[in-house]
Amino acid sequence: MNDKELVAHQALQYVSENMIVGLGTGSTANFFIDALAKRNKEEKLNVRAVSSSVVSMMKAKEAGLPLLSMDQIKEIDLYIDGADEITPDLTLLKGRGYDLVREKLLARSAKKFIVIADESKIVKNIGDNFPIPSEVHPFAWELVKNVLLKKGTGDIRINAAKDGYAITSCGNFVLDFNFAEKTSEALNNLLS
Repeated sequence: MNDKELVAHQALQYVSENMIVGLGTGSTANFFIDALAKRNKEEKLNVRAVSSSVVSMMKAKEAGLPLLSMDQIKEIDLYIDGADEITPDLTLLKGRGYDLVREKLLARSAKKFIVIADESKIVKNIGDNFPIPSEVHPFAWELVKNVLLKKGTGDIRINAAKDGYAITSCGNFVLDFNFAEKTSEALNNLLS
């Protein structure tokens, strides 16, 4: 079992009967989805899930997890997701997997939010390994890009096929930017 699988299985200890569990997006979250589906079936936990992306929704369906949509629930008991970078002060970089808005909505709606990650995600400062993503409505992406260009360098994210823009589950675009300011506090002030 690799480190991602190990942390995914450790997160299962926070799952109990009749919970509504939010499912993150990404490779570590995929291990959690598989482990949760197996435990839910074997132990008849009656856990239902809500996904943070089309990708995690498809993974959950394939694994046999019962799914709900956001309009069917009032709250989420537990949200489990990975992170792209984690600083010592527990600032997270998320969004390399596109669905920033949905991930943030689930994290904010959950009674408990648990981040699962291996040690490769630990960095001194946010932006050390990846540009900082911002999900933007297609209507305003150029305006937002021009504002961000006054503070850093970056551009709109291109899709994997390199034949168009990357589109989130909400139909938005993603801007990836690097900034000279790297501390959590400085980035928060810069992007507020």
